[in-house]
Order: sequence, then C-alpha cells, then structure tokens
Amino acid sequence: MRIAIYGAGSLGTILGAYISKAGVAIELINRNVAHVEALKSKGAQVVGTVQFCQPVVAYTPDEMNGQYDILFLMTKQQHNAEVVQMLKGFLAPDGVLVTFQNGLPEMQIAEVLGEERVLGCTVAWGATLQSPGVCELTSEPDALSFALGAISKNRSKHFAKVKEVLELMGTVEVEENFLGTRWSKLLINAAFSGMSAVLGCTFGEAAKPRESRRIVQALIKECIDVCQVGGIRIEPVQGKDIVKLLDYQNALKRAFSFFIIPIAIRKHAKLKASMLQDLEKGKLTEVDAINGAVSAYGRKVGCPTPMNDRVVEIIHRIEQDELRPSFDNLQYFE
Repeated sequence: MRIAIYGAGSLGTILGAYISKAGVAIELINRNVAHVEALKSKGAQVVGTVQFCQPVVAYTPDEMNGQYDILFLMTKQQHNAEVVQMLKGFLAPDGVLVTFQNGLPEMQIAEVLGEERVLGCTVAWGATLQSPGVCELTSEPDALSFALGAISKNRSKHFAKVKEVLELMGTVEVEENFLGTRWSKLLINAAFSGMSAVLGCTFGEAAKPRESRRIVQALIKECIDVCQVGGIRIEPVQGKDIVKLLDYQNALKRAFSFFIIPIAIRKHAKLKASMLQDLEKGKLTEVDAINGAVSAYGRKVGCPTPMNDRVVEIIHRIEQDELRPSFDNLQYFE
C-alpha cells in the first residue's frame, strides 16, 4: 500500500515523522524546496514538547509518480479546485483522499473525486515550522488525537487502514456525526486561530487578558448559536462537551464560560495559528474558510455573526498591509 502526505508542512512533517518512526512507509511531499532538501539530508527534526529526529522520504510535487492508495491532504484550501484535480490523477482507482484542512472542505473535494473517495480528519494538536526540516510540536504529548469520519454512508475500504496509520501518532476517534466534529474544530479555529492572527500571539496569550478573552468568548458563542439554529450537533473535543462548558443563556453561566476559557485551552496554550504564520510570511490566509465559513453559514440560517465578520475584515486588512497583527486591533471590536 502506497501512502503520502501532500503538503507536508509543520503538521504533515511531524505526522510523517511519527509514522516513519513506527516503521510504516510514507512519502512527504511539499513545494518548499529548502524544506524538502533539509528533510532529505537531515531527516525530520521534531522539537518542542517532544524531541526526536527521524529519516523520512521527501520530495517536491514535480517528482511525484505512479499512484497512491491513501493521500493525506494538508495544503491550504485556496487552490483546492486545481490541487484536487491534479491529485485525482495520482490516486489509485480505489484510492482515498483524506483531508486535514480547516473549515468544511469535504463537499468541494467530493465534487471532484466522489463522496466514497473522500475522508475527513481533524487534529487536536498544533505545530509550527521553525526552519527547513525543523518543526515544533506546540501541544502536549497527551493531547495528540484525531477525529476521523466519512461523508458517504459507504466508507472507503481503506478507512480501517487510515485509522491504523494515524494511531501510530495518537488516538483516533471515529465520528459518525462528522459534520458535528468539523464544527467543533471550526469553533476552536474561529475563536483561537482567529484571535491569534488578529492579535499576533499564541492561543494562550489570546485567552488570558480580559479584553481579548471577551472576543474569544463571543466568537465561540456565535459558532454555537449558528449550529443550534442550523440543527447541527457539535461533537465533544477529547471527551469534553464544549457546548455544555462554554455556551450560556444567563449571567452566571456566561461568567463560568468566561472563567474556564484559559483552562480549556491550556494544553494548546503555546500554539500559534497557521494564519498568523502565513501573515508573518506575507502570505494570504485561510480566514475565509475559517471565520468566513462561520459567517457564511450564519447568513444561510439567518443567525448574525458580527464578531466573526469583524475577524475576517481585520485579517484581510492585515493581508493588505493596512494593519499588522497586534493587540491594538482590539479597538476594532468596540
């Protein structure tokens, strides 16, 4: 069975290192030539909450050949239409593409491949690319988990193998209500990744001060509200019912929700949003597929999302060099 990670940046490199360390063959593919050359010459260097160096097989997309049984897709979503169409030619006739992307990408990908050839996976851990070949794991080792699901009732025959491979790194929860799982991940990204990018800080730093925590809380509440209006049941994250913990209908529960936010994110406090990493490199972000997805669904079901709308607006202004990531941006939420 041939397996590859397409878009092996920070998350993909660490996942590939764990899988390779366990003795399973996997190929890491990335457009970043310097990163690929470092992986080839020095191996994948994992630093942060764990530390090890692992030899891996790595190359650039132009070196791809043959067909794959399983492709893990870990690129940004901006060019999904072209990327997935290209990858279709490299998938075996019964091959499956597993998207790890943020937001709600499965249906768009299924339009190209068909629902039975698409699986979705969310990760509950984070990473940062420090330098070519060197990736920092920013979540605690006991927080390494995945949620795996299908959008078709007829799962791919490779579903069990995908689960087995991911279990080489962490625990895997099979989600029957995968849309609800997607929304639990989207809620976290909209609130913490969104504010990490707006403020230029880690998740923990966004959650600590009262002024920024107030916005984080409002972003979470908007996600919960649009799902309730749309009839979507948000799934627990690592056994914690985030709706029960963070939703509120009265002042007392609102105060409890506010108090618990820094505690709820403590295992991922050092995580810096990939959107912020993109902004620091002068790249466009996935904000339209994260906070923008919340806003779009809110418009669809008739539920206002003013805070998510504002995050989208601020991040686009940062992309256009009108603003920079800073706590000064809190003024735009007044």
